[in-house]
Amino acid sequence: MTSPETMAVSLDGHDDSAGPVRGTQSLLRIAMIWLAANLVVTTLLTGTLFTPAVSFGTASAMIVVGTLIGVVVLVLIGNMGTRTGLPTMALTRGSFGIRGSLLPAAANLIILMGWSWVQAMLAGVTVNYLVHEATGFSNPMLFSAICQAIVVVLAIFGHTGISRVEPWLALAILVVMGFVFAAAFGAFSPAEFAAIPVDASLGGTPFITLDMVIATAISWTVLSADMNRHAKSSTAGIVGSGIGYTLSTSISMFLGLVAFSAVLLRGHEAIPFDPSVIVAEFGWPLGIAIFLSVMATNTMVVFGMVTSVVNAQSKWHLRFLPTAIVLGVISVIGSTFLGLLNQFTDFLFVISAFFVPVFAIMIADYYLLKRRGYSRQILHERPESRYWYAGGVNWIAVGVWVIGAALSYVLAYVVPSPIGANIPAFAVSFLLYLGLMVLIGRGGALGLRDPRDANPTGHLLDGADETAALRLEG
Repeated sequence: MTSPETMAVSLDGHDDSAGPVRGTQSLLRIAMIWLAANLVVTTLLTGTLFTPAVSFGTASAMIVVGTLIGVVVLVLIGNMGTRTGLPTMALTRGSFGIRGSLLPAAANLIILMGWSWVQAMLAGVTVNYLVHEATGFSNPMLFSAICQAIVVVLAIFGHTGISRVEPWLALAILVVMGFVFAAAFGAFSPAEFAAIPVDASLGGTPFITLDMVIATAISWTVLSADMNRHAKSSTAGIVGSGIGYTLSTSISMFLGLVAFSAVLLRGHEAIPFDPSVIVAEFGWPLGIAIFLSVMATNTMVVFGMVTSVVNAQSKWHLRFLPTAIVLGVISVIGSTFLGLLNQFTDFLFVISAFFVPVFAIMIADYYLLKRRGYSRQILHERPESRYWYAGGVNWIAVGVWVIGAALSYVLAYVVPSPIGANIPAFAVSFLLYLGLMVLIGRGGALGLRDPRDANPTGHLLDGADETAALRLEG
């Protein structure tokens, strides 16, 4: 393991932030991490976008259905992390190629940065409301920057710090959520919520609502392998993340739906995706819960940004701490651009357009074409690597990604699909990639199929002898 041409030199699992790691987290721990992750203000406020565009009952049903659809993709990508020890963007090397993986990694960095800004802004707006109510002082930009600075400090402690803090924050947030549910249903009956009239002028449909819920799962899937690679087994990762994500998303979105609907029923001014509206209705405990949720979740987002950049290419020799500081400074500055909050719905659909095709390609490649295994050559940044394809890029994957992203955009904005954009975009990307890879066949100039795909593979930290063999083979 001395070759400077392999990622294994500096990123071989010795640092918690980079390279393959062997997981030790139990099913319960993984479930608690995911439970805490999505008990977050953005998921909660997404629930405020549904009524009165659709009925309360329709919104509730779409929250459940969309979460169950989205979690399938999330756990499949997460299991790739458990089985290999690699984070999500490093795994794109298997399907997009050693160099081609830089494309989804760059998109991921941009998306996660925007995600961190949105969450910090929402925390800042919430804290600003509480401070203004108590003292009369108001500066949401300042409080947004302070919230993000705290997140960056937490992220620098790495995954260990995150996993220790998040389960306790989840319990505190759940208590507050229970208080809000009790207050809302104590004031209004389920029948009154169900009777809220639909405003057809808002242009809402069940499938638009479903698409937004699925988009939330897709936005978290970019971090699923990052978190689940720390699971001690596939069962712990799949079941833990499946239960944790499903519960947290359903509870958070339904809470947002109920809280916003209660504001509507009281006849107050109801502005969707504004935390101060529901904090004004339910008081400072909800404001504190929003702040704590951002601390837990945005820490994961910043951590994911850093690991994505560190794992992108070993020749850059990037270390976790300086990378975290640089990205952290950028995230703090960006968190003051509060105008982004007005574009949150479009932001969700952009995430879907970028990453639904990516995850469709990754699932088809790993589970079907590569027979549920990537070898240690995924760490090797040289032409001899099985994952080099043509010039380091699998152009079939790149082409399908472009087609899938364009299709997602067209179905969302140009010719709205009666079944939404995410499901068709995933299906087309999955089948197109699989079909092209199978039809073009083995060998050839593109290097799409390889006899080495049939070799047995396991966790990337298994077998020191294999490492030596691969070095000799190169």
